[in-house]
Amino acid sequence: MTLLVGLFSRAPKDPQQKKNVEKLKEFKKLVKDKKYEQAIKSGTEYLHKVPNNHDVLFTMGGIYYMKNKYKTALSYFDKALEIGSYDVDVLLLKAYSHQKLSEKKKAIECCEKIKEVDPKNKSVTELLSELS
Repeated sequence: MTLLVGLFSRAPKDPQQKKNVEKLKEFKKLVKDKKYEQAIKSGTEYLHKVPNNHDVLFTMGGIYYMKNKYKTALSYFDKALEIGSYDVDVLLLKAYSHQKLSEKKKAIECCEKIKEVDPKNKSVTELLSELS
């Protein structure tokens, strides 16, 4: 039996891949250690190279949300929702951000989208009662 090894058996090597993986690990460690300013810098650098990482977009939005920078947080949440449009966690933080910015109608829209996916979500029920 002859075993063929050739061009098609190898995955193409991406020289940036190893650097990207290291940058992602660095970002996650900074977030875990609550070093948010450094995490923002690291996450931004990572997103320049890998712009469609849903988890990093969500985490960056979450950091900005905690820093009360709701408009910046919303931009990250919107990008994350382009990738996963029914991510309940992203939609919930987006709704809270709209609430903080007194954008009641947009907050309610996010809540209704969450209810489509998770009708028994307690956080949405509480938020909708606050918005009413």
